[in-house]
Parts: sequence; C-alpha cells; structure tokens
Amino acid sequence: MKKIILFLAVAFAACNSHDDARVERKLATPPPTPETTVVQQPNDGVLRVTTTELDALMKADKVVVVDVRSQDSYDHAHITGAKLIPVTVIGQRAGELPRDKMIVTYCS
Repeated sequence: MKKIILFLAVAFAACNSHDDARVERKLATPPPTPETTVVQQPNDGVLRVTTTELDALMKADKVVVVDVRSQDSYDHAHITGAKLIPVTVIGQRAGELPRDKMIVTYCS
C-alpha cells in the first residue's frame, strides 16, 4: 500500500511539473564541484588507483599494467607499456606476471 501511495505521489508531482521560464528554481543544496565530489568506491576489497597514482607508480617502476581487453581493442589504443593479456586467458598466463610488483589491470 505504501508503494502505491509513493508511486501516485511521484507520478502526480511529475505530471504537474512543467518548465516555466518565469519560475525561478533553487536547489536545496548546490551542485557538486570537483572539490566537493566524493567518489564512492565499491566495497569489494579491490584496490583502485587513479590515473595520477598509476602514472607515478609506472615512473617508479613499481607496477605492471595489464590490459585485459581483446587484441583489437589493444591495437586501437592502450596505455603505453601495458602488457596485453586478455581476460579469457589471464588465468593461464598468470605466471608471466612478476610477484614483486603491483599488478594493475584495466579493461576500458
């Protein structure tokens, strides 16, 4: 019953909304800016790095970057220095990866 009432309230509000240039609309909170935006990381236990962090790790030779896309995607464009190991064979080729460096994979 609560879902139906909520749906009707939302539908009623949407049906009665319209753009009227004479109406000044104010946001309850200001829109986010890059300085105020907080990126929510998935809670899956996987460490993520930014492009800035990846660049620093690559310059310090502390990382191996693995492109897990297809050969065609890799040929089209890839991170300079990235090693192509498609996701379909990464388990079979895991021995090619060093144990003393961070492994960063990417797929887009």
